[in-house]
Amino acid sequence: MSYVVGLRCRECHKQYPQKGVHVCDVCFGPLEVEYDYDAMKGKVTRASIEARERNLWRYRDLLPCDEPKAGLNSGWTPFKRARNLEKILGVRELYIKDDSANYPTWSYKERVVSVAITKAIELGYDTVGCASTGNLANSVAAHAAQAGLKAFVMIPHDLELGKVLGSLIFGPTMVRITGNYDDVNRLCSEIADKYRWAIVNVNLRPFYTEGAKTFGFEIAEQYGWKLPKHTIVPTAGGTILPKVHKAYQEFIKLGLVEDNAPKIYSAQAAGCNPVVEAIRAGRDLIRPVKPKTIAKSIAIGNPADGFYVVQAVKQSGGWGEDATDEEIVDAIKLLARTEGIWTEPAGGTTLACTIKLIESGRIPRDESICVSITGNGLKTVEVVQGQLDLPTSIPPRLEAFDAVVSGVKAAEVVAVGV
Repeated sequence: MSYVVGLRCRECHKQYPQKGVHVCDVCFGPLEVEYDYDAMKGKVTRASIEARERNLWRYRDLLPCDEPKAGLNSGWTPFKRARNLEKILGVRELYIKDDSANYPTWSYKERVVSVAITKAIELGYDTVGCASTGNLANSVAAHAAQAGLKAFVMIPHDLELGKVLGSLIFGPTMVRITGNYDDVNRLCSEIADKYRWAIVNVNLRPFYTEGAKTFGFEIAEQYGWKLPKHTIVPTAGGTILPKVHKAYQEFIKLGLVEDNAPKIYSAQAAGCNPVVEAIRAGRDLIRPVKPKTIAKSIAIGNPADGFYVVQAVKQSGGWGEDATDEEIVDAIKLLARTEGIWTEPAGGTTLACTIKLIESGRIPRDESICVSITGNGLKTVEVVQGQLDLPTSIPPRLEAFDAVVSGVKAAEVVAVGV
């Protein structure tokens, strides 16, 4: 059963039917999905959710689709206690929500794309597309292939090779655009108007963004129907953070979790930090920047939902933090070597910012913390190239291997200062 009432402007509150439109024709505000929460009460329960399959559609009552058509194996990604990191950072309770393991293309984008593709099919589209910094292109290409839809994916010209190949393998039409993501996004708005395709993060954006709520729903359920006191989320276009905030508030409203006043924090790269700068300055206005960072998946200088990121952070009592490229790489290596998770720079940014928020005292060491990992490091190997020691080459003799072991032991002694 769908509990969707329709679409509503986030600013003037004008209502619209469910269709491929994302901007209010009165005030030009963004549209979002409106639900009948009163009708859900008593029907959407912990038991009703737990009885469903372990994928993102177990939360279908809070999603804007009639019947799942895509992403039937997406979601329900690991939520793990990071005990090794806890010791290093000196905190009591630290968790990793790990969408680097999200099927089929290993990022949180499976969530938003699953909902958008399903809605595109419902609305009768035969062609889907997107403007992307990489992960979204991968996901749209894969899910479109599964659904039998034509796909056009538009990317900046300098995207990492792994993400280019990770889309092309699924057979979409991929177009490199000279310029950065913001240039790509502007062009996609024109494409959506002219060709009447389902550009998932343009004219299907109200439905697309709702899929990000499942990241927050899973955190709450996997944490034992509780909310972490502090959740740190990377910010690019601004989709995921406001929707994690919305997910927490919807679960509170429906009585599924207790309201412990959870705080949400925005993490950005220092080379592309317009939202964090706005938070620090105490203003709502986002001043666009020209990205210059290794964290290309979050290098969006003019985030579409940046304003709403600021609002969600303020409402929750959170904060914003940024990290340099060096700090991002260090955090990527730290996460891999302590918890066995290889994340891309977006995840490195989130962990690096978490460390800074803890060290500054903004996040207390004795409260629960959740770090959001949204993508897989296998797609961005260039980031750690030259940052790791190359393997030792030896002849096939035991004494040569013994020398390697002796060298490792000597290095361990030096490392602990013995």
